Amino acid sequence: MMNLLAVHWNVNPVLFQIGNLSIRWYSLLFVSGFILGYYIFSWFFRREKVKQSLLDPLLYTLLIATIIGARLGHCLFYQPDYYLGSWSGFLEIFMPWKGGLASHGGAIALIIAMIWFARKYGRTNGFDFVWLMDHLAMAVAFAGCLIRLGNLFNSEIYGAVTDLPWGFIFERNINPADPADPDRLPHHPTQLYEALSYLVLGIILILIYKFRMNRTFRGFYIGSFLIGCFGMRFIIEFIKNDQVAFEAGMALNMGQILSIPFILLGIGFLAYAFVRKVPSSAASSAAGRLG
Repeated sequence: MMNLLAVHWNVNPVLFQIGNLSIRWYSLLFVSGFILGYYIFSWFFRREKVKQSLLDPLLYTLLIATIIGARLGHCLFYQPDYYLGSWSGFLEIFMPWKGGLASHGGAIALIIAMIWFARKYGRTNGFDFVWLMDHLAMAVAFAGCLIRLGNLFNSEIYGAVTDLPWGFIFERNINPADPADPDRLPHHPTQLYEALSYLVLGIILILIYKFRMNRTFRGFYIGSFLIGCFGMRFIIEFIKNDQVAFEAGMALNMGQILSIPFILLGIGFLAYAFVRKVPSSAASSAAGRLG
């Protein structure tokens, strides 16, 4: 009965292929997140009177930082023995197309990149690092949703066995020679759980920004995002399969351990918002300095 109720998932992760060139669903959704973020930031900039010419350098900075950070995060947090244990493994660090990206590494790299971007462009354009992080949080929520959908198309990063009717049987991972293979059973589609939580979080933050921007302070959006995003990530990890062997037997897995500092950082940003009370809008801050 459990198998009859489950979703049998057998989608080809390759969208289309021309010769040796293949375009995967994951790649398409990953890039779509940046394109969507570009248009969201364009709206932010228009609304708050920030120069549109900053959009392109911001996009390039975000793209480079995300790829480098997410790749290094996977290699150093999850498989350091493999990637640092031999020259062949070390060289694979520079081959992200072989798979392996970690959101925590991407988040760390984005923070560093936004510190640099704020110092280079912020002072003359009415924004600072916290303003950038506030607005980035709203765009990243939707990008994170798309990336988790990409994980679903890759049939990866799913959860433990479940008897719930929306369990997924990831047929592409089944070992046909093993009748006892646990992948024959339905699993929690944790990719969808995370995607939905990021989508809801992004919509809530955008609605607050649209209708109550003048009543919020810098640090509110990034603080709320970090607590909501990594708080949900921490909870969902309890039903997610271990990604690497060394996580077996650990009270908390690596994803949960890495989520705790971001939750604490989110609390710090909220404290900053309510103590400093700096206006959310770049235009408001610039007007205050000019006045």
